[in-house]
Amino acid sequence: MIAVDTNVLLRRLLNDDATQAEKARRLFETQESVLVTDVVLAETIWTLTGKRYGAGKQELAAVVMGLLEEHNVVFESRQAVWSALNDYLDALPVKTASGVRTADLADALVVNKAKITAQHRNEQYRGTYTYDQAALALDGTKTL
Repeated sequence: MIAVDTNVLLRRLLNDDATQAEKARRLFETQESVLVTDVVLAETIWTLTGKRYGAGKQELAAVVMGLLEEHNVVFESRQAVWSALNDYLDALPVKTASGVRTADLADALVVNKAKITAQHRNEQYRGTYTYDQAALALDGTKTL
Protein backbone atom coordinates (compact mmCIF):
# COMPACT_ATOMS: atom_id res chain seq x y z
CA MET A 1 0.00 0.00 0.00
CA ILE A 2 1.05 3.54 -0.71
CA ALA A 3 -0.57 6.74 0.51
CA VAL A 4 -0.92 10.13 -1.15
CA ASP A 5 -1.08 13.55 0.35
CA THR A 6 -3.50 16.26 -0.60
CA ASN A 7 -1.39 17.97 -3.24
CA VAL A 8 -0.85 14.71 -5.16
CA LEU A 9 -4.58 13.96 -5.13
CA LEU A 10 -5.40 17.53 -6.19
CA ARG A 11 -2.89 17.47 -9.07
CA ARG A 12 -4.52 14.26 -10.31
CA LEU A 13 -8.05 15.63 -10.00
CA LEU A 14 -7.39 19.12 -11.33
CA ASN A 15 -4.71 18.45 -13.93
CA ASP A 16 -3.51 22.02 -13.31
CA ASP A 17 0.19 21.20 -13.58
CA ALA A 18 0.76 18.87 -16.53
CA THR A 19 3.99 17.31 -15.24
CA GLN A 20 2.76 16.71 -11.70
CA ALA A 21 -0.67 15.57 -12.90
CA GLU A 22 0.91 12.95 -15.17
CA LYS A 23 3.10 11.64 -12.34
CA ALA A 24 0.08 11.50 -10.03
CA ARG A 25 -2.01 9.72 -12.68
CA ARG A 26 0.71 7.09 -13.16
CA LEU A 27 0.97 6.61 -9.41
CA PHE A 28 -2.77 5.88 -9.19
CA GLU A 29 -2.54 3.47 -12.12
CA THR A 30 -0.09 1.15 -10.40
CA GLN A 31 -1.21 -2.17 -8.98
CA GLU A 32 -0.59 -0.83 -5.47
CA SER A 33 -3.45 0.10 -3.17
CA VAL A 34 -3.54 3.89 -2.84
CA LEU A 35 -4.65 5.13 0.58
CA VAL A 36 -6.58 8.40 0.72
CA THR A 37 -6.76 9.22 4.43
CA ASP A 38 -9.62 11.14 6.01
CA VAL A 39 -7.37 14.17 6.43
CA VAL A 40 -6.40 14.12 2.74
CA LEU A 41 -10.03 13.73 1.69
CA ALA A 42 -11.15 16.60 3.94
CA GLU A 43 -8.33 18.90 2.77
CA THR A 44 -9.13 18.06 -0.85
CA ILE A 45 -12.80 18.87 -0.35
CA TRP A 46 -11.99 22.15 1.44
CA THR A 47 -9.64 23.13 -1.37
CA LEU A 48 -12.15 22.28 -4.09
CA THR A 49 -14.95 24.24 -2.37
CA GLY A 50 -12.75 27.26 -1.70
CA LYS A 51 -12.80 30.54 -3.59
CA ARG A 52 -10.29 29.41 -6.21
CA TYR A 53 -12.20 26.36 -7.47
CA GLY A 54 -15.72 26.94 -6.12
CA ALA A 55 -16.88 23.35 -6.55
CA GLY A 56 -20.53 22.71 -5.72
CA LYS A 57 -22.24 19.81 -4.06
CA GLN A 58 -22.71 17.74 -7.21
CA GLU A 59 -19.11 18.29 -8.33
CA LEU A 60 -17.82 17.15 -4.93
CA ALA A 61 -20.11 14.13 -4.99
CA ALA A 62 -18.73 13.21 -8.41
CA VAL A 63 -15.15 13.45 -7.12
CA VAL A 64 -15.85 11.22 -4.11
CA MET A 65 -17.89 8.75 -6.17
CA GLY A 66 -15.07 8.57 -8.69
CA LEU A 67 -12.59 7.75 -5.95
CA LEU A 68 -14.93 5.17 -4.42
CA GLU A 69 -15.25 3.48 -7.81
CA GLU A 70 -11.51 3.14 -8.38
CA HIS A 71 -10.44 -0.44 -7.71
CA ASN A 72 -7.15 0.40 -6.01
CA VAL A 73 -8.17 3.49 -4.00
CA VAL A 74 -8.73 2.68 -0.33
CA PHE A 75 -9.91 4.77 2.58
CA GLU A 76 -9.46 4.49 6.32
CA SER A 77 -13.12 3.50 6.35
CA ARG A 78 -14.88 3.08 3.03
CA GLN A 79 -18.15 2.72 4.93
CA ALA A 80 -17.61 6.08 6.65
CA VAL A 81 -16.84 7.83 3.36
CA TRP A 82 -19.86 6.27 1.66
CA SER A 83 -22.18 7.14 4.56
CA ALA A 84 -20.74 10.65 4.81
CA LEU A 85 -21.32 11.22 1.11
CA ASN A 86 -24.94 10.15 1.42
CA ASP A 87 -25.51 12.28 4.52
CA TYR A 88 -23.88 15.25 2.77
CA LEU A 89 -26.10 14.85 -0.28
CA ASP A 90 -29.22 14.49 1.89
CA ALA A 91 -28.38 17.40 4.25
CA LEU A 92 -31.05 20.07 4.28
CA PRO A 93 -30.19 23.77 4.26
CA VAL A 94 -30.29 25.47 7.67
CA LYS A 95 -30.66 29.16 8.43
CA THR A 96 -27.66 30.36 10.42
CA ALA A 97 -26.39 33.73 11.58
CA SER A 98 -24.23 33.93 8.44
CA GLY A 99 -27.00 32.92 6.03
CA VAL A 100 -28.41 29.65 4.76
CA ARG A 101 -25.87 26.85 4.94
CA THR A 102 -25.74 23.09 4.54
CA ALA A 103 -23.55 20.66 6.45
CA ASP A 104 -20.41 20.02 4.49
CA LEU A 105 -18.81 16.72 3.57
CA ALA A 106 -16.16 17.07 6.28
CA ASP A 107 -18.90 17.46 8.90
CA ALA A 108 -20.57 14.31 7.65
CA LEU A 109 -17.25 12.45 7.64
CA VAL A 110 -16.56 13.44 11.27
CA VAL A 111 -19.96 12.12 12.37
CA ASN A 112 -19.73 8.89 10.42
CA LYS A 113 -16.17 8.14 11.53
CA ALA A 114 -17.31 8.61 15.14
CA LYS A 115 -20.23 6.22 14.66
CA ILE A 116 -18.04 3.56 13.07
CA THR A 117 -15.27 3.96 15.65
CA ALA A 118 -17.76 3.48 18.47
CA GLN A 119 -19.12 0.39 16.73
CA HIS A 120 -15.62 -1.09 16.28
CA ARG A 121 -14.90 -0.47 19.96
CA ASN A 122 -18.20 -2.11 20.95
CA GLU A 123 -19.32 1.14 22.55
CA GLN A 124 -22.57 3.01 22.15
CA TYR A 125 -22.33 6.09 19.98
CA ARG A 126 -23.80 8.96 21.99
CA GLY A 127 -23.44 11.78 19.49
CA THR A 128 -20.99 14.20 17.99
CA TYR A 129 -21.07 17.58 19.70
CA THR A 130 -20.75 20.72 17.61
CA TYR A 131 -21.58 24.41 17.61
CA ASP A 132 -21.96 24.39 13.82
CA GLN A 133 -25.64 25.03 13.11
CA ALA A 134 -25.50 23.47 9.64
CA ALA A 135 -23.77 20.34 10.98
CA LEU A 136 -26.51 19.98 13.59
CA ALA A 137 -28.81 18.92 10.75
CA LEU A 138 -26.83 15.67 10.46
CA ASP A 139 -28.19 12.63 12.27
CA GLY A 140 -26.14 12.03 15.40
CA THR A 141 -24.99 15.59 16.07
CA LYS A 142 -25.76 17.42 19.29
CA THR A 143 -25.15 20.86 20.69
CA LEU A 144 -24.02 21.73 24.19
